[in-house]
This record gives sequence, structure tokens and C-alpha cells, in this order.
Amino acid sequence: MLIPSTLDQFLDPKTGWLTPQIAQRIVNWQPDPSLQSRILELGQKAEAGTLTPDEDAEYERYVEEGDVIALLQAKTRRLLEKPTG
Repeated sequence: MLIPSTLDQFLDPKTGWLTPQIAQRIVNWQPDPSLQSRILELGQKAEAGTLTPDEDAEYERYVEEGDVIALLQAKTRRLLEKPTG
């Protein structure tokens, strides 16, 4: 028997809080243009090896947060694609 992961259980629509509307908002969410620009700028500096220690910490935080958001969006997308019933 396959037991759902903690995140799968957390996102299970049967819990009542993850409505289709909220799920769609999670899937569609993107950072605002100014944050996207900052992440791109830091990414370019990281590739060039020119990040300051503060910028490196900032960029690492964005990367870690982006990983969590991407996972949440992927799992939510999968839930939206499941047939109901």
C-alpha cells in the first residue's frame, strides 16, 4: 500500500481548504517583474562569479524558495489534472 507523502496529504482537496480556485492560483503564481529581474541579475552574477557574500545569500534564498514553490506548483498541477470522484 502506497502511503501519500506529507505534501500530498497536505494538498489533498478532501481537507477542504484547497479549492480548485486556490489550486489554480498556486499553479499560475509567478514573482512580480521586479523580483524576476533581481533573480536574473543575481543569477548572471553567480555565473560570472561576481556575487558579494550578501548577494550570494540572497540568491541562495531565492533558489531554495523557488524549489519549494516549483514543487508545490507541480503537485498542485497534478491534483488539478486528476479526475474528481
